[in-house]
Amino acid sequence: KTSKPSLSRSTTDPAKVSTGRHPPKSSKSSYAHSNNPVLQRPVETRQYVSLAYTDKLSLDGITPSIGSVGDAFDNALMETVNGLFKTECVRTTVFHDGPYKTISDVEFATAGWVDWYNTRRLHSSLGYATPAEFEQAHYATLNREPQPA
Repeated sequence: KTSKPSLSRSTTDPAKVSTGRHPPKSSKSSYAHSNNPVLQRPVETRQYVSLAYTDKLSLDGITPSIGSVGDAFDNALMETVNGLFKTECVRTTVFHDGPYKTISDVEFATAGWVDWYNTRRLHSSLGYATPAEFEQAHYATLNREPQPA
């Protein structure tokens, strides 16, 4: 048998109504703005999206380029590119003058960095050639006419 909350006034503060329960503890987190419970999506929703995405890739004949759950390969490439972008574009003024003031400044600097990275940057993994030079050399070897022996 449970008792109903008492509507009598609290003995410590006559203005408060006692509900028979302890007040919720406040969060010690500096990010907490309230003590209200937070609604979270169920895990199944994320699993469903992941399965739907995997099915779509399979139907289109595409192999996903991510690692399996729990290995370090799924984010390694993206984290590397992010680090290079921050180092070479964001933290320097090579691709922009002074601090970013508008979204257009960020977009323009990003476009400049992506163009440089994809076409003119010397890549050690390509023998210190630019991607454009490496690609040109690659296709030149594929299109080479057979030479008589």
